[in-house]
Amino acid sequence: MHEVRLSDGVVTLSPLRPDDAQAHLAGEDELLVRWLNGGPGTREGVEAYFQHCREQWEAAGPLRAFGIRVGTDEVLAGTIDLRFSGECLRPGQVNIAYGLYPSWRGRGLATRAVLLACRYAAGEGGAEAVIQVAPENPASAAVAQRAGFTPARQTQRKDGTRFDRYTRDLRTAVQ
Repeated sequence: MHEVRLSDGVVTLSPLRPDDAQAHLAGEDELLVRWLNGGPGTREGVEAYFQHCREQWEAAGPLRAFGIRVGTDEVLAGTIDLRFSGECLRPGQVNIAYGLYPSWRGRGLATRAVLLACRYAAGEGGAEAVIQVAPENPASAAVAQRAGFTPARQTQRKDGTRFDRYTRDLRTAVQ
């Protein structure tokens, strides 16, 4: 597998690895569990998911999960994943989901990560990026808007969960 590494000089994105599990578990808090993970992580569960992410990279699957890394030592500060297919996505749309660990929030790092992810998605043929945010999560909506996304419409998943949808044309992401 070719190792993907994206950086803007402050934030670096590189694929999640199974050895990131401990750092992820140490950073997990109530907000990540609520908005992103769907439940508290266990070492076995996180390691298995990160291995799945690695396998997706190796197979060029629809999931591309990155660690958001900061500093010269590239400390894991959070995660961002792109899904090139899935529920509520049309062909060419790429869903972006992200989360930072508590000590890294409020520094603009999520916005930087989303911008890097948009450039990557555009380079992989994505036409439009989509961020789906729970209406009760204004911090995530603010990241989407700072990254140049515009409000689109509210969507409802098969399980009844509602999301505010933000979109961005990826043709402008590579400029």
